[in-house]
Amino acid sequence: MSAHPLGVDFGGSGIKAAPVDLDRGDFAADRVRIETPQPATPEAVAEVLAELLSSFSSDNGGESPIGVTVPGVVRDGVVSSAANIDSSWIGVDAGALFARATGRPALAINDADAAGLAETRYGAARGQHGLVIVTTLGTGIGSALLLDGVLVPNSELGHVEIDGRDGEKWAANSARESEDLSWEDWAARLTTYYRTLERLLTPDLFVVGGGVSKHADRFLPMVDVATPIIPALLRNKAGIVGAALHAAGDG
Repeated sequence: MSAHPLGVDFGGSGIKAAPVDLDRGDFAADRVRIETPQPATPEAVAEVLAELLSSFSSDNGGESPIGVTVPGVVRDGVVSSAANIDSSWIGVDAGALFARATGRPALAINDADAAGLAETRYGAARGQHGLVIVTTLGTGIGSALLLDGVLVPNSELGHVEIDGRDGEKWAANSARESEDLSWEDWAARLTTYYRTLERLLTPDLFVVGGGVSKHADRFLPMVDVATPIIPALLRNKAGIVGAALHAAGDG
């Protein structure tokens, strides 16, 4: 078996994979990306995963265990929600599906939980005690709860109710884009969202990830909350790195 477990990040537009050096928390070989099939049914995604794995030699993940992110609640490998993916995923044992497709051990994990594991081990939340909430701002809002570095899985805090609305439909980056919000107006919505989480959970730190975190300097200083709030460090690498950690039994 290769020393490098393989991380796979299943997203709405692309499925990305790379072997991960767990000592460094970084890719051990170049990342490979394939467009997400439409519709992204379980069988179609499994076929893409098998194709992705053929890109890696045995020295760079070819014989390694596989960790795969899924944008939904995952309990013991079984997907039980599908807010932003094809509804046919509900009830699917994703770990077993991916193992059959690849012939290798495979573990599935919620995508935000994977990002949280990566940020806690290698990134912005490394060494942080107490309760950390990692959020990923994208099509929806993913969340990971980590207490003294230990993951509490499937928190799904993107779906907290704010003024009668699903929080992520009002405050996710997709809402900023579709409504053409200014950074200031979006920051005001994020302030309301993160204050709601503060009232519910009283965290010690917020870590803000997702692709838009590369623009953190344009909106995060305007988010007015009492809790320290900082950008993620691993950004778009976090899902792959966290999935590989999970596959290796470290998360």
